[in-house]
Amino acid sequence: MKPELPLRDIHLPGDPSWWPPAPGWWVLAALLLLLLFLALRWGLRQWRARQRLRALQSEFDRAAAISDPRACLMAVSELLRRAARARHPAAATLTGSAWTDFLDRQLGADSAAVFSSGLGQLLLDGAYRREIDADALRALLAPARQCFLNLVRTP
Repeated sequence: MKPELPLRDIHLPGDPSWWPPAPGWWVLAALLLLLLFLALRWGLRQWRARQRLRALQSEFDRAAAISDPRACLMAVSELLRRAARARHPAAATLTGSAWTDFLDRQLGADSAAVFSSGLGQLLLDGAYRREIDADALRALLAPARQCFLNLVRTP
């Protein structure tokens, strides 16, 4: 036998370093960053859509608040036409009963033919009338606002 060898005690390796992380942590971090990016993008789009809708609502309300009935009617009619043209480009060529039927369809199936009955006639020929009935105009503003908002909401 050989004389005793000078052996030392067993040395355990040091704790693993926290950097660089294992590949699984890199994948998890990439997925979390992607989810965060998508959530921020979705939130920003929703915020912009709400801001746009608020701006359009206030634009319609400003047009409806015009004291001159003829100017009010023309401004509301212009906003309806512009919103319809932006949503459905073919609506730019609609006139007469086709226009009022289009506006009725925008209000939804559960509402009566508001524009096709008497109120739509005010939109069609109100700019050419000598005098505009203020009560008829006030009755027209609520369904016109609802129709306008239905047209400008993103599909």
